[in-house]
Amino acid sequence: MSSNTPVPLAQNFVVGRVSPANPVLLAPMSGVTDLAFRRIAARLGAGLVVSEMVASRELATADDEARLRAEGEGLGVHVVQLAGRDPSWMAEAARVAVGAGASIVDINMGCPAKKVVGGHGGSALLKDLDLATRLIAATVAAVDAPVTVKMRLGWDADSIVAPELAARAEAEGVAMVTVHGRTRAQFYEGRADWGAIRAIVDRVSIPVVANGDLVAVEDAPAMLQASGADAVMIGRGAQGRAWFPGMVAAHLAGRQVKAPDLDMQRDLALEHYEGLLALYGRDVGVRHARKHLGWYIDAAAASAGTPVPAALKAAAQSAPTAEEARSAFVAAYDKLGWRAAA
Repeated sequence: MSSNTPVPLAQNFVVGRVSPANPVLLAPMSGVTDLAFRRIAARLGAGLVVSEMVASRELATADDEARLRAEGEGLGVHVVQLAGRDPSWMAEAARVAVGAGASIVDINMGCPAKKVVGGHGGSALLKDLDLATRLIAATVAAVDAPVTVKMRLGWDADSIVAPELAARAEAEGVAMVTVHGRTRAQFYEGRADWGAIRAIVDRVSIPVVANGDLVAVEDAPAMLQASGADAVMIGRGAQGRAWFPGMVAAHLAGRQVKAPDLDMQRDLALEHYEGLLALYGRDVGVRHARKHLGWYIDAAAASAGTPVPAALKAAAQSAPTAEEARSAFVAAYDKLGWRAAA
């Protein structure tokens, strides 16, 4: 259980005309922040939840997978993250997203994945600030909704461009920027440099969100203090823990927090699992769910203070049918519960 000492927070954290419930955001993560996961995280207290990265051209041309990634039914505030390098496609995708109910459009300028960078999107845009600026301008002009940008510090240690890019984004009308405290060259190696985000905070007057390596509730006040940011964004720390952003928000508000017990964790995981099956269909949904089932089992083992039941975890992640995967997953939780009670 954590301390309930309140942490000084930025007053009136707003994104354009949107007022998030609190300054704790769930990051966009491909293959992770599907609609079912976002609904749970939002219900459990995340201030904002962001969709998986959606390819702008695919969304603009009504690709089925892109449409599912951008789905936001049941969310009070719906944020869609777009990726691309063509201003016209970005503008059209933004119009499609807002027309389908998006409250905020986020632009991806930080993804380090080779597939994305190879297409000159994501963090590749950190090497071409003029193109990045044109993408931002086209997106802002296309929609009557707040536009935000997520970026990294720079391409590598010799090209820290986030302060300049953030200033350009603000000049074009962007409502908020999020900065992951690593360069693209680092991928996810080493530790995120929260202190380096302060240079962006000092450069702009719009809200800045700090991102990278927030994995325990105690990390949040340290991240805010080091960065000077207005809010925090949680990525990998929420994998298998849809409740974690809400815990962080409660901790920052000075409330006592405790992870859900194993029964609640199991129920939330199964809610997510059934949501994936409903979203993608049973055959495709079970494939999408496999990594999530593993993460939930890992989180449950950590909560129980017992070893991960490796055989049951492997069975849940490799089961050929939705029913078999569910049975193996429940068996893993039953074993963890028995061990924790022993």
